[in-house]
Amino acid sequence: MIREYRNGRDLTDVPRNAKVIDLFGLTADEVRKLYPAIYQHVLERVKPERDQNARATYRNNWWIHGEPRRELRAALAGLPRYIATVETAKHRTFQFLDASILPDNMLVAIATDDACLHGVLSSRAHISWALAAGGTLENRPRYNKTRCFETFPFPTPETGLKPALSARIASLAEGIDAHRKRVLSAGQGLTLTGLYNVLEALREGRVLTAKEKVIHDAGLVAVLKSLHDELDAAVLAAYGWADITLPRDEQTLLARLVALNADRVAEEANGKIAYLRPAYQNPALRGAATDGVKAAAEQTTLAIDTPQPGDVVATLPRIVAKARKIAWPKTLPERMKTVANLLAESAAPLTTAQIYGRIDAKKEQKTQLPEILATLVALGRSQQVNETQFASA
Repeated sequence: MIREYRNGRDLTDVPRNAKVIDLFGLTADEVRKLYPAIYQHVLERVKPERDQNARATYRNNWWIHGEPRRELRAALAGLPRYIATVETAKHRTFQFLDASILPDNMLVAIATDDACLHGVLSSRAHISWALAAGGTLENRPRYNKTRCFETFPFPTPETGLKPALSARIASLAEGIDAHRKRVLSAGQGLTLTGLYNVLEALREGRVLTAKEKVIHDAGLVAVLKSLHDELDAAVLAAYGWADITLPRDEQTLLARLVALNADRVAEEANGKIAYLRPAYQNPALRGAATDGVKAAAEQTTLAIDTPQPGDVVATLPRIVAKARKIAWPKTLPERMKTVANLLAESAAPLTTAQIYGRIDAKKEQKTQLPEILATLVALGRSQQVNETQFASA
């Protein structure tokens, strides 16, 4: 009844070791009979507040912690662990959580214990896709499952994901997960965000600061980097794309993933579905869906997150940005977002010259702009009005 609880900060920073009373599946009478001490605690601490709640379901089920998340519980049933990622975070990382741990609503929980799937999600193939397809909160990327996960075309045996390669990806994913948990639990004050700040510096070839050197040595970040590099190569091989070198060919990678997404949508329209977890998703294998659970998680067409007019959090940074030039980000996905946002905030189409004028960067750093615009058009996030002008889709 007392279960561990994790939120975003627990995963990226220092865990709080918080616990929660979980009485899902029990009636109030059953709780009183089986767990009288817990019943008294909830009766005195929770019920008075719930009695004033405007939602009838909260008032009537006062002993149940928040939303019971029936669909997620059904999906996790029988699994020893599941994959989780923080919805809004500076670095997109995935990790295994024990099935006994309850996730906060700001965690994206993926109901599978498949280490190969964990590896694909952790690769730069998926991270690049998620950065391009997802939204942002302030300057932090958001992982929207309907845009980043459901649209992502995972590798299959047809693309090159053979058993030996699947096992290789799974082994590397397990290695990354174990390595991070080992160094973070060593009591040296390390955080996941700190590890990946240093990993990013290593990838950029930047000289580490004194603080970063301490994290590098204590967290064995070079080991983490080597595991990720090998994972990226293995996942690209699973797509049959060994000719791609990252980050140089990120543009090509995104274009190929967009094309593969379109192929999958066409296949599913004809009844061919590549299930990620067949024993659970495929109705033919598990019977009819129960408890409101969708039996099939089908591939959907790519949908780019765009801010709503009334969303102050999303629009305020863009309003402020109009008064000054925009810094040119270091990575390709972030540059794509910058250009897409410029087009989205403009009331009229922009020429490439106008876009150049809004970017604070050296001339040689802007050479990717034509390719970025072409990729945004392919992703459906922008449209080419004529030979020189582009607008938001």
